[in-house]
Amino acid sequence: MGRLSRRPAQPDAPAGKPLALKTAAARPARPKTANRLKRIEAKRGAILDAALALFSRYGLHGTTVEQIARTAAVSKTNLFYYFASKEDVYVGVLSRLLDQWLEPLRDLQLDTDPIEGIGEYIRRKVLFSRTHPEASRLFCLEMVQGAPLLRHELETSLKQLVDAKAEVIRGWTAAGKLGPIDPYHLIFAIWATTQHYADFASQVDALLNTGLDDERFVEEVTRNVQRIILDGLRVRKDD
Repeated sequence: MGRLSRRPAQPDAPAGKPLALKTAAARPARPKTANRLKRIEAKRGAILDAALALFSRYGLHGTTVEQIARTAAVSKTNLFYYFASKEDVYVGVLSRLLDQWLEPLRDLQLDTDPIEGIGEYIRRKVLFSRTHPEASRLFCLEMVQGAPLLRHELETSLKQLVDAKAEVIRGWTAAGKLGPIDPYHLIFAIWATTQHYADFASQVDALLNTGLDDERFVEEVTRNVQRIILDGLRVRKDD
């Protein structure tokens, strides 16, 4: 009688558990989801970039969905796959802008030297005005119009962050590291002076024949705004 072929013995399964079979279904899935999410975020980002350029120039009502789609190199149908409406795109642009705009403020911490920390905050705000002038102008336009589509963000995430940083500034004052100052007015003053050079770029250019595209002018702006703000914060004997 010929020898019977024998399959290799499989180890016994633990009691109550069947042997796991190595099938195609048990193999690790390819990382399609991560790649797909990256593509979605990239496409959304391209649409938001295109919309920012248009909204900052023509406003919400002066911009059409067709303009956004054409500038972003997508079809109108494809645009509506990522955003429900033109207003949804607008809110997306402003929400992303607000997050970027507030990033330097988040770095102000109680254990930071206040003069160095606020000076660096001013530098980064001037730099943001230089690198994102359209974003700064769009945000200004939304505020002038009463922030109808951004009100919720202002009353929640923005207020929470500003309240937290106001406490940091109060802590510096209580520790004798800063002179007496209302933290909210300080933050408003920094916003106003640093964003002026983007929001009123035409006025700056008309008066000085220069602007934030000139690196030396950026350094001059930063130095002067720091001096104006920081000299008013230093502790004085009569404080």
